[in-house]
Amino acid sequence: MLETPLTGNREAMLRSVNNLVGYRIHATDGQIGHVEDFIVSDEDWVVRYLVVDTRNWLSGKRVLISSEWVRDIAWEEREVWVDVPRQTIEDSPPYDPSAPVNREYEMRIYDYYGRPKYWA
Repeated sequence: MLETPLTGNREAMLRSVNNLVGYRIHATDGQIGHVEDFIVSDEDWVVRYLVVDTRNWLSGKRVLISSEWVRDIAWEEREVWVDVPRQTIEDSPPYDPSAPVNREYEMRIYDYYGRPKYWA
């Protein structure tokens, strides 16, 4: 697993991910939404994805961003920076909370973003 502000920083490990709900999400080129929820692996209890609500930008679309793509968190400012451009997030596959996040869906997400798969 890559070190990220959610996985590799001692200070971050002492904070609850629940504190991140509502934090603004910044893509590499501007703000894109806010953290709505998380997807946690039930096998190893790793925060796999941030559920990003883009309703103020994309009329309510929710997308998943891997926790591995988080590059910084400003706890006091309530902001999260991800290593993904806005347009890529805008065009990403939508997240449907009523559908399972299974390997097939994960493959679709990772293929779309062109990122190495954590399970490979």
